[in-house]
Amino acid sequence: MLIKHKKRSDCSENDVTDQSVYLNRRQFMKVTGGTALGLGLGNAFAALQSGNPLVPPQPLEKAFNNIAETSYGSGETVAPYDVATSYNNFYEFGYGKDDPAEKSGSLQTRPWTITVEGEAEVTGVFELDDIIKQAALEERIYRLRCVEAWSMVIPWVGIPLADVLKKFKPTSKAKYVYFETLLDPKQMPGQRGRSIDWPYREGLRIDEAMNPLALLSVGMYGSILPNQNGAPVRLVVPWKYGFKSIKSIVKIRFVETMPITTWNTLAPNEYGFYANVNPQVDHPRWSQKEERRLPSGVLFPNVIETAMFNGYEEEVADLYAGMDLKKNY
Repeated sequence: MLIKHKKRSDCSENDVTDQSVYLNRRQFMKVTGGTALGLGLGNAFAALQSGNPLVPPQPLEKAFNNIAETSYGSGETVAPYDVATSYNNFYEFGYGKDDPAEKSGSLQTRPWTITVEGEAEVTGVFELDDIIKQAALEERIYRLRCVEAWSMVIPWVGIPLADVLKKFKPTSKAKYVYFETLLDPKQMPGQRGRSIDWPYREGLRIDEAMNPLALLSVGMYGSILPNQNGAPVRLVVPWKYGFKSIKSIVKIRFVETMPITTWNTLAPNEYGFYANVNPQVDHPRWSQKEERRLPSGVLFPNVIETAMFNGYEEEVADLYAGMDLKKNY
């Protein structure tokens, strides 16, 4: 039995939304033994109804048959699955919130490789399945806070980022970790525009990347990641604004100096490298003191106060001891 002392970051039932959709989905996955994962939920139901055999699960999908439950966000009710998968920022597929769900279906997530470079003893090109297969997948329920002042609570599935990075044996010169998203305008129509210097780039300080909260996610709601949520692999860094949690990762590079990142390059006065959730540091165009927790209605908006480090202050504040967080935003 996992015993974990309750922290202030552990949500109460009053902080979150209806769990029924999520529980029903988990029950379906148990009934089907996980074999529907390779098809996606909608195709799985269609196959069951038509009597056609389901595609055998691939190595990554097999790992979902034994997801370890953790106490992160235990007792929470999470955002409805349909909300979490239809309201997204993933500019590789367009700038509308519904564009990722509508335009990402053609993204091919198998096979998928990740290139590891830089200041590490183990580098090269690695199959995602090989990176994940020896690890036990965990479910962690985290808050997701967007810099646009909306938020959700989502049950992610993945493995600690630190466990993955340690496999590559970073050297003492590795002070930062750089990440890069797939560049493929044929599959990602948003990349055909020139408003962003593609591919999407992000980075963390090495001690941030090694923090126990940082998660390399390959799933959500007990199943594989939908394309619109960053399939097949993304970061989840819950104490930072959502744009730091880079999606569809194809490259990891260990570097000695602070890497160039997309939004910090585009608008450095609006989007800092650290991007820690901080209600005391407003975006130049709006306040960050409050957030709209989704789902939220027009007549009854679910507006709540934003917590320092998105409520994970106890776990991460020591990373920034002595730093001016208003300057290093």
